[in-house]
Amino acid sequence: MNWGKGGQGTWCGLSRAVSWELGALSQLSDRSRKELREKGPPRVLEPLKDVVLIEGSAAKLTCRISAFPDPFIRWSKDGKELRDGPKYRYVFEDPDVVALVVRDGELADLGQYSINVTNPFGQCSDSARILVEVPAKIQKGPDNTKARKGATVTLTAEIMGEPAPDVGWTKDGEDIEEDDRVFFEIGSTTTTLTIRRATPEDSGKYEVYVENSLGMDQSFARVDVA
Repeated sequence: MNWGKGGQGTWCGLSRAVSWELGALSQLSDRSRKELREKGPPRVLEPLKDVVLIEGSAAKLTCRISAFPDPFIRWSKDGKELRDGPKYRYVFEDPDVVALVVRDGELADLGQYSINVTNPFGQCSDSARILVEVPAKIQKGPDNTKARKGATVTLTAEIMGEPAPDVGWTKDGEDIEEDDRVFFEIGSTTTTLTIRRATPEDSGKYEVYVENSLGMDQSFARVDVA
């Protein structure tokens, strides 16, 4: 009876010891597996996504990565490195989430942005585009013009907008019907109205207008032919 109790106590003690050692080995094994899993080249877990930036606002590119030891992060735009500062802010939101904030959006921010993640075991990278939307606007309107009969008159306006705006010209409130004498051209940043062999009937108030999904703008000029 005493042997039975003693034996039972011995087995219980041995069982607890084995259980503790197995638990310790299990924790060690889990930790080792975790370390083995985390150590190595960085990996992109959630890639960058294209974002739309409205002029005057801010945009954020976010990427989730896995990297151990802690990596070195570098952001670039169209192959040129971006320094952390007032315009571009490097943001570390969580241990595995990094972001780039682009402030004071403008058309020049349009482009491809890349993140490069490096640690002693290797590197990884990813890219996305920032698409900039800018309300249509006339940066510089056409000048008032005086011309002699038979001369060529040109009116030029500087324009901008993204998406590219629709452009039109009017004379005295009526849309201009183009022909080989009166016509207008539209470029990426300018539009020009040309009047060949001008006559006094071409005198009047001319308007250029631009419009896209974000807004519209217009400008006027006076033409006098004598």
